[in-house]
Amino acid sequence: MKKCILIGIAGGTGSGKTLVAKNLFRSIGSSKVVCVEQDWYYKDLSEIPLDSRDSKNFDHPNSIDSDLLFEQIQKLVNGEDVEAPVYDFKTHSRSKMLTKKISGHKIIILEGIFALYASRFRNLMDIKVYVDTDSDIRFIRRLERDIAERGRNVDSVIQQYLTTVRPMHLQFVEPTKTFADIIIPQGGKNVVAIDLLKTKIKSLLAEEN
Repeated sequence: MKKCILIGIAGGTGSGKTLVAKNLFRSIGSSKVVCVEQDWYYKDLSEIPLDSRDSKNFDHPNSIDSDLLFEQIQKLVNGEDVEAPVYDFKTHSRSKMLTKKISGHKIIILEGIFALYASRFRNLMDIKVYVDTDSDIRFIRRLERDIAERGRNVDSVIQQYLTTVRPMHLQFVEPTKTFADIIIPQGGKNVVAIDLLKTKIKSLLAEEN
């Protein structure tokens, strides 16, 4: 029997998924909520030459180590501890020394572009959320993030967006909107939608007590 509440938050890259998750984290309380980022579970490409790693398609579901993610999400919803991987986006490799310990939380938020993609994950979820933001806004946010945090340059971000990010979004991410219980336009700045989501979460918590 499940011991924890699982919330899935999906949406395109740069849609505001992380901000929604952070708002929930702050308002409900860090002692009750933990956010698991799907990006932590990118497959380790350390066996591939460094100069070839950027050409890989990181916007396809197969880029994620879904088996490890599912195994750890199952443990978390059953109240067990896990050691989540630490991923280096500049080298596209997983740390062999560091992990993130996750334990002792009542609410788990799984956040990522493919959070609602696979039925085995959706079947574990108590609430499924899709964050819907205009594509031009999402691209600008992605551009700023990849330059500031992931060591990319403008040309490489634009090329990746046109060749993989946009077509993969249309093929694999956008269709998962149909599985959502709640669709949040404008991401983390939609105060009304987030308040409704918080109310539902508090209702679920009350039912558990």
